[in-house]
Amino acid sequence: MPTVLALETSCDETAAAVVRDRTVLSSIVASQIDLHRPYGGVVPEMASRAHVENMGTVMATALTQAGVTWDDIDGVAATCAPGLVGALMVGLTAAKTLAMVRRKPFLGVHHLEGHIYASYLTDPGLNPPFLCLLVSGGHTSLIHVKGCGDYAVLGKTRDDAAGEAFDKVARLMGLGYPGGPIIDQLAATGDATVFPLPEGNISLPEGGFHPYDSSFSGLKTAVLRLVQSLQAQGIDPLPVADLAASFQATVARSLTKRTLRCALDYGLTTVVVGGGVAANSGLRHHLTTAATAAGVKVLFPPLKYCTDNAAMIGCAAADHLHHGHISAFSLSAQSRLGLEAVMGLYG
Repeated sequence: MPTVLALETSCDETAAAVVRDRTVLSSIVASQIDLHRPYGGVVPEMASRAHVENMGTVMATALTQAGVTWDDIDGVAATCAPGLVGALMVGLTAAKTLAMVRRKPFLGVHHLEGHIYASYLTDPGLNPPFLCLLVSGGHTSLIHVKGCGDYAVLGKTRDDAAGEAFDKVARLMGLGYPGGPIIDQLAATGDATVFPLPEGNISLPEGGFHPYDSSFSGLKTAVLRLVQSLQAQGIDPLPVADLAASFQATVARSLTKRTLRCALDYGLTTVVVGGGVAANSGLRHHLTTAATAAGVKVLFPPLKYCTDNAAMIGCAAADHLHHGHISAFSLSAQSRLGLEAVMGLYG
């Protein structure tokens, strides 16, 4: 099976990995969280410069830890879409250059497809069809995975992504950045029943609500108004643990309800979860408990493969290379690209 050197620079993690089929030989991630924390979010220009500074060391370390030589590498891959264009260009340029110099096939990988493939690293015996709940800072989608490069998006957020909502709620409560881990930690000591919050539904023109689509902007606004009301009452300090627990439980219930309905409607008995929010303990508990009761198998990646990493990109690239899919060197970075357009990345 193919062995791939993969690079991931779609946002604020500079990552490199060597993957053989569905086995990770090395996975190196240089985080930029401390760099962006003072700004409360990722600064694109700073992210790109940090990628340039980190790329050489990260790649060299990945090859060394994997214990491979270039004779062992069958292809070079990099995330090409979606993401911050400047950041994507760093990894894409590095991968193309290495592929040209070493005379190896080049593969551009869709970032969201990488998150799907993170579950293959959890269970090498996993095979389509299955449903993927992809929840990250920029995306919240329900994806019918039919095969390598064959996807149908069945549900999505109409506004904020789940991870984005975590960051915004953490910011308005003065908890810092990134918000997801902070809220998860606080929620463990809070009471989720103290503050009832709206899950957010998408109305249909003919009446009723969309069964799979999500909305988190209303929930975010509800938390904002609740915080303002508590402050107006002179409550200081805020009951941040109860607020965090109530918010997190609401998000987890909303995602669980839509995911299981979608899986059962489409006759899919396996659900995999990918993206940074897959690390959230509330979501893991709610979805696993409800899925078990419904007779649906749920797979969560190890925590290290929930956030952005190159191992998941390498796993996706290895499967594409196994199927004979290769990208052209003219492939460009794209800030937006639908998952259903994945096969357009390969000639």
